[in-house]
Amino acid sequence: MPTNQLFALFCGTLLVLGLIAYLAGRYKAVRVRASGTAMHAQPDQYAWFSVLSTAGPAIAVGALGGIAMLLLGAEIPTPYLLAASLGVGGVGLFAGLRRVRPDFHARKALESVVHGCLAGAALISIFTTFGILISIVGEAIRFFQMQSFWDFITGTTWNPGASFLEAAGRAEEGASAAQFGSIPLFAGTFMITAIAMLVAIPVGLLAAIYMAEFAPARVRTLAKPVLEVLAGIPTVVYGFFAAISVAPILVDVAGLFGLDASFNNALAPGLVMGIMIIPFISSLSDDVINAVPDSMRQGSLALGLTRGETIRDVVLPAALPGIISAALLAMSRAMGETMIVVMAAGMRPNLTANPLEDMTTVTVRIVASLTGDQEFASAETLSAFALGLVLFVVTLSLNLVSVIMIRRFREKYRINNL
Repeated sequence: MPTNQLFALFCGTLLVLGLIAYLAGRYKAVRVRASGTAMHAQPDQYAWFSVLSTAGPAIAVGALGGIAMLLLGAEIPTPYLLAASLGVGGVGLFAGLRRVRPDFHARKALESVVHGCLAGAALISIFTTFGILISIVGEAIRFFQMQSFWDFITGTTWNPGASFLEAAGRAEEGASAAQFGSIPLFAGTFMITAIAMLVAIPVGLLAAIYMAEFAPARVRTLAKPVLEVLAGIPTVVYGFFAAISVAPILVDVAGLFGLDASFNNALAPGLVMGIMIIPFISSLSDDVINAVPDSMRQGSLALGLTRGETIRDVVLPAALPGIISAALLAMSRAMGETMIVVMAAGMRPNLTANPLEDMTTVTVRIVASLTGDQEFASAETLSAFALGLVLFVVTLSLNLVSVIMIRRFREKYRINNL
């Protein structure tokens, strides 16, 4: 029998066992209660506990067997694994029905299971982060065994093109000619991100203040969904817009002031990227501002402050931790953008302070290093992992700084309002 049919049969059988467990557990609980015995939970709670004791062990056994087959290479016949899972489920059915008695707290047992599931969901993000870090660190160490870490951090020239000589049997010549200075890449990343944030934060925050404090309900109902549509537009469309429309306009405007601007420049993708992340800031800031208790606004107005002063001195300080979080999320989104930069800013690493010149970012260089016909063990390919590791450390540092700022401001605001 094919595997998909076996899996469908397993799911159907497990569903039938769960239904039997629910009906039998509820029937037994109702009978005990009808006899006049006080019970610590409702019949439905005993029924769901019986279902959980049936399906939980069966799914756990199947999942562990699948993990052993995929990760450890164990050879377990699928029919035997599914049959064993159903057998464990049948044992759990009888064990669950035996627990249906007056002195058993089914509600607490269910709550503990739910608590464990929520804790497991929270741990997934932690384990995922460590998994990403481990997968990057190993390959980054291989790269730093080929290239100097100090030269990578402080170098001002990124020229890995000579690393292809390694595949031609001229590894020493290629290693000496290749240069992996990451400063131009991070300079381009920070410049384009800074331009995007200079556009997105003022516009997004002002839009959030208007929708939360001044906009009529009809305008808010229409404006917020339209504004959030910007977040659903594919980035390649923004890239076309930046390369075809915004960049030529910037070149013409720069020419009017006697400035020389390249059609591939950092200003165009920065502006368009800022437009793209406006919904991230406006939507989250709007929710945070609306979460400020209305009693704070009424108390401020009752003390004689104007509406504008209330927003500036009461509402925004109370909502500032959430606004900082929204700005951080938008910054992370901007730092990870690739397509807009490729189409509008180019792919040439260029260390310059002029936003009218072409430059590139770390993520673009990572994509370029992992594509093509170069060997995986080459320095150019492994440089992507080194760049990813440094970018990970940079974003982690930004997160830590923002958390510290949020905590300090919350303590200050709490003291001021005692």
